[in-house]
Amino acid sequence: MKWVTRENANVDRVACPWLIKRFIDPDAEFLFVARDDVLTVARQEGARSYDAPGSDHTHRDGKCSFEALIEDFALRDPPLELLARIVHAADVSEDRDSAPEGPGLYAIAHGFALKHGTDDLAKIELETPMYDALYEWCRAQVEGTP
Repeated sequence: MKWVTRENANVDRVACPWLIKRFIDPDAEFLFVARDDVLTVARQEGARSYDAPGSDHTHRDGKCSFEALIEDFALRDPPLELLARIVHAADVSEDRDSAPEGPGLYAIAHGFALKHGTDDLAKIELETPMYDALYEWCRAQVEGTP
């Protein structure tokens, strides 16, 4: 399935594709378009939309889009829930200190955004191994293993 969001991705719009491909839709294809075009392109392409005003899966009730996707697809996985808290802290500026790892993830994601600009697919490709590693770290934390 195709998934559409706003171009010039940063924390949430890069973390969400990782989540989608790993837990929801392994064959997902991502389209990044102008903010005002997200819903139109989603309708035209028969796609799901995320992290944009009025989209299928977006910020709501104090949650970022990553958390909304976890809720919408009823993903029950303690390491993923820990990762969601970290993504939330990195993505939602007023909650940046709600997880100690949040500021670090924000800095790394922002660095990728600065280095790769609007090449959103490159950011996903390059940051995916980081999210894989962070997920494994979360699993170790939850399981209490070093």
